Amino acid sequence: MHEELLSLLPRSEFTRRGFVVTSLATGFALAVQPVTAETVTTDTDGLEAGEVKITTADGEMPAYRAMPAKGDKFPVVLVVQEIFGVHEHIKDICRRFAKLGYLAVAPELYARQGDVSKLTEFPEILKIVATVPDSQVMSDLDATVAWAKKSGKGDTSKLAVTGFCWGGRIVWLYAAHSKDVKAGVAWYGRLTSAVDDLHPKHPLDLVTSLKAPVLGLYGAEDMGIPNDTVEMMQAALKETKQPSEIVLYPKTPHGFHADYRPSYRKTEADDGWNRLQAWFKQHGVSP
Repeated sequence: MHEELLSLLPRSEFTRRGFVVTSLATGFALAVQPVTAETVTTDTDGLEAGEVKITTADGEMPAYRAMPAKGDKFPVVLVVQEIFGVHEHIKDICRRFAKLGYLAVAPELYARQGDVSKLTEFPEILKIVATVPDSQVMSDLDATVAWAKKSGKGDTSKLAVTGFCWGGRIVWLYAAHSKDVKAGVAWYGRLTSAVDDLHPKHPLDLVTSLKAPVLGLYGAEDMGIPNDTVEMMQAALKETKQPSEIVLYPKTPHGFHADYRPSYRKTEADDGWNRLQAWFKQHGVSP
């Protein structure tokens, strides 16, 4: 959505000062209120779902997890938040995965920098998001995988990652970072932009470093992710013979999977969700 504006903000210095966010937001982020009539709500029947704490190198990070109430050794899906943090929509996506038989977990990856769910102005949200280092995010996702393994419920030999908007870019980065992830699905994540000390590389810079296949789902009318950058990524993947793929939906905006926002496009969202499940199955991370 407004993630493309991050590159326009001044470089931010990062100092660890502990966790600002110690529990997750309730409901939807204030910046996206009111939610639309098409908002999907997934119940918790047959699920174990709720907030958990994940131990990181410097403290405890809040996260939302959902999984079937019975059984264990579930395939694990890391769900990476939109620019709005882990609010109700991201929690609902975790429950959707749990209904399919996964252990899905969404860590609050801005927990040290601030609670964007309480902000209504996008420039204020962007100021916080711009201070989140990629290295911190990679470390926190590693800690989330370790948490899932230690829980005894997750089978981290079947590890997948998916993310939306800000999180879509992170999917590509994590697929280049982690030797354990088996498949990724990136929903409309930025592919290239200006670099700085906290964000030294973007997906286009990491094509040859991908350790897992990524399916990219993008909209041709995304005002923040120009089609030429998508085409550049497609060409780079083809040239390096990477098994990753990108689908570019015609006449489709950014945020087309976000059913709680006006950008939602049901046909493309449903198609993308079906493609995600098939991609995970193809690469051995389905229940």
